[in-house]
Amino acid sequence: MSLIVQFLIGLLFGSGLVVAGMSNPKKIQNFLDLAAMPSGGWDPSLAFVLGAGALVTYLGYKIVLKRKQPIFDKQFHLPKKIALDTSIIVGPAIFGIGWGLGGFCPGPAFTALGTGSSQAMIFVAAMLIGMIAARIIALKHIGITTSTVKA
Repeated sequence: MSLIVQFLIGLLFGSGLVVAGMSNPKKIQNFLDLAAMPSGGWDPSLAFVLGAGALVTYLGYKIVLKRKQPIFDKQFHLPKKIALDTSIIVGPAIFGIGWGLGGFCPGPAFTALGTGSSQAMIFVAAMLIGMIAARIIALKHIGITTSTVKA
């Protein structure tokens, strides 16, 4: 049952990305190109997508966290760490740079794979390589070798 619900949520999320135009990297780059604002080339529509996403997330957390436990698990898995460190600054900075250069973030990139976009395929491949590299670096940083870690 949990897998079906996750699939349906993913389908709804992906559909929302397509309807909002988020699987089109040009739309993202037109939003991030603030220099195009005076000429009228700037596309502010992404701000509404981001705002709506933030509002839905905020309301969802307010509703869901009133429950004693999640529907498909025994407990909520919320972050316990609240202090800022290098990874919290560097990670989002790398994400933002990749987003601006590629015009994709992970959700829309996977959605764009369905269109057969070679740009999305290259982005997703590079993203997966980066995720693996980040995991290896993080594990080495805390002294764990990759041979002792199970996938």
